[in-house]
This record gives sequence, structure tokens and C-alpha cells, in this order.
Amino acid sequence: MSSLQLSLAAIGALTVAAVVLYNYWISRKNAPRQADPHREPPLEPTVHAIEPVLEADPAAVVSSADAREPVLQDNFSHLSQPDRKPQLDALIDVLAAIEIDQPVSGDAALAALPTTRRVGTKLFSVEGFDQGTGQWEALVAGRRYSAFQAGIQLANRVGALNNIEFSEFVVKTQAFADAIGGSASFTDMLEEVARARELDQFASVHDAQLSFTLCARTAAWSPGYIHQHAARLGFVAGVIPGRMVLPAAVQGLPAVLSLTFDTHAAMAEDPDLSAIRSFVLSLDVPQIAREEQPYARLREAASQLAAQMDGVMTDGEGQVLSDATLDQIGLDLQQLYDALDSRELTAGSPQARRLFS
Repeated sequence: MSSLQLSLAAIGALTVAAVVLYNYWISRKNAPRQADPHREPPLEPTVHAIEPVLEADPAAVVSSADAREPVLQDNFSHLSQPDRKPQLDALIDVLAAIEIDQPVSGDAALAALPTTRRVGTKLFSVEGFDQGTGQWEALVAGRRYSAFQAGIQLANRVGALNNIEFSEFVVKTQAFADAIGGSASFTDMLEEVARARELDQFASVHDAQLSFTLCARTAAWSPGYIHQHAARLGFVAGVIPGRMVLPAAVQGLPAVLSLTFDTHAAMAEDPDLSAIRSFVLSLDVPQIAREEQPYARLREAASQLAAQMDGVMTDGEGQVLSDATLDQIGLDLQQLYDALDSRELTAGSPQARRLFS
């Protein structure tokens, strides 16, 4: 073999080796980042964390098209408990008084309730006036009630109460009243429907659901890598694959923040091979009390995750969010909180959580 042939063969071998090394380098560079197996995991509850939900009738939650996820279990007894107050409120409900001649047991009242607690897209509820406590409460077996009231929500994120829903409310309430030997009285339908439209208009103008998108600058992320970094900030796995939440300090209240990424990637046969280039941090503003400083926590979480994971914070259109833009969002939110307060629909209150659901 001549020296020329030897040279060409050597050059060819070097070229092949260079291509192989380059492809290996590229594949390693573009491979999704993996969780560090040597890093100490954060302290977590001894049971799987489950996302909290708005207190509502269980049957209503199950039948709702946008049903929230199950409540935290008793294993989280160290968490504070929310106030147990009557759910119905004339501010956001149509109320119908039900008078009775003699006290009715809670067992009989529960048996008289309709099988479904929804009227159209609105929540239907019945409360009793407890003889022992002298307060309105959700019906409980073993209690004695001297009066009842039924209610239907005026509006929610699906829209305002309409004539058909009001009529169905009257039918359900009358059936319950007949079953317990009571007499129901109703307000004027046209007035209540007009009130529902006005409340719905206010809610539409003062609703806010913020989302920040974190995008990978270079290498993509694996689901485990996202979980590991988010867990350091207090996020726990939700019941839906590809979802994590930052739980509220009070058991049963909505999560302060949520983090979501591709569900299919989270459910892949080998998630470590899933390449995720972005995920979303979200805040449902009316659901969380201002005192929790949810926006500051959203901004801080997004900033920390972007720095730790070599990502960049953007809006839904892919535009990078500057500090000036983030500051302005914070100022706008303070005005929104003030407007909700002025309408007695303070963010995080039971009334606000029901209206903006």
C-alpha cells in the first residue's frame, strides 16, 4: 500500500472518529437534564400530597365538569383548619326561605335532598337552622332544625344564572320543602337574573389567572429534574401527572401556586428520556388571599427555578418578562385586590373562591 493510500486511510479514520465524537457530544448536550440522585430529597409528608379543593357539596364536586382534585387527608393534621361558616351568602346566592311547623331531623332533611346538587352549571345548596347552636349550617345527621334555606349561586366562571336555571332551582327547592312538610318562598326571578348578570360582569372584569412560562435555554429537562428543583421550593406532586402544587398553609384551601408540564412526558414508559423544554407556573388570583403574598411567591419561584435550571421566564407569547413588566403586574394586582375588597369579595374568601370557580 502506497504512502498516499495510507494517508487517505488515516484521514478517513480520523474523519469517522471525529463524526462519531461530534454526534456523541451533540447527543449528550441535547439530552434532557436528569435529577441528581446524590442530592438529599426535601422533607415531605409521609403520604402522597393531594391537592386541596374549595369546600363544596361532595356530589357537586364529583358531577362538575371542572371538578377540583381531592382534599388533603387527615395525615396533614398539623395544618391549620379553615373556618367552618355557612356556605350560602345573599351576596352571591339566590336564597329561598323554607318554613316548617315543627323541627325536622338532619337525617330526614338529608334524605329529602335531591340526588344532584347542581342546577345547570350552578351549585345548589340547602342549610338548616340548628336549634342547639342557633346558627345556619350545612345539613348534618343527628341534628334538629327549626328552619331551612335553599340557595343557588348567582354566577361563576361559566356565566350568570339564567331563567331556566332559576326555574330548575324553584322546582328542586319546592320538592325538598314538600318532602319535609315545609313551605318555600321565592324572590322575583327577573330581579335575581338581572343581579346575576351584574355580578357576572363585575367578576369578568376583575378575574385574573396569571401564568409564567419557563423555557430551557440550552438542554431540555427531564420530569425528574423538574420535580427535584420544584420540590426544593416546597412544591409537591399533584394527582395529575405533570402537575405539582405549592400547598396552602390551611388544610382544605386551594394550592397557592401550580406547576404544569407535558402530561405525556410525565407518563412516558421511561420518563428520564422525555425532553421537556418548558413548563408553566400559575396563580389563580381570586382564589388566594392577598396576605399570602401569592404574586411575590410566584415571581420568586419563577426567578429561582430559571436561575437554577438555566431557563428564562417568559409570558404566554414567548416574550421575556423584564423586571419592569413584573413590577407593573404587581401594581395592577394591588388595584384588583382593592376592587374585590370594595365589593366584599376579598380574594381568598369563601365567596370569592365560589364566584371565581
